[in-house]
Amino acid sequence: EVQLVESGGGSVQPGGSLALSCAASGFEFTDYWMYWVRQAPGKGLEWVSRISSSGRTTTYADSVKGRFTTSRDNAKRTVYLQMNSLKSEDTALYYCATSSEGQNRGQGTQVTVSE
Repeated sequence: EVQLVESGGGSVQPGGSLALSCAASGFEFTDYWMYWVRQAPGKGLEWVSRISSSGRTTTYADSVKGRFTTSRDNAKRTVYLQMNSLKSEDTALYYCATSSEGQNRGQGTQVTVSE
């Protein structure tokens, strides 16, 4: 059974940073690109980033490019999202997933950016 468990969310002021983690189990982690998606209050899922199975290729949504960095440690079966220069519009529930549509996403971790 695929299981993804996100952690690391919290509340920060604009301009602050947070580091999210996602622990994976139940599937061949090294075979999969991994995705971060988010859902802001009252809105649909938004794709944030993706990373190739090897970790060599990353892609970001324009809204986070230059501020967020995704990485992975295949030995630890973990994917990360470093978020810098956070803005109020980054407030959302963040999920890791096995597709840009949020397939197999976990319970999510809340990120709140406010004064």
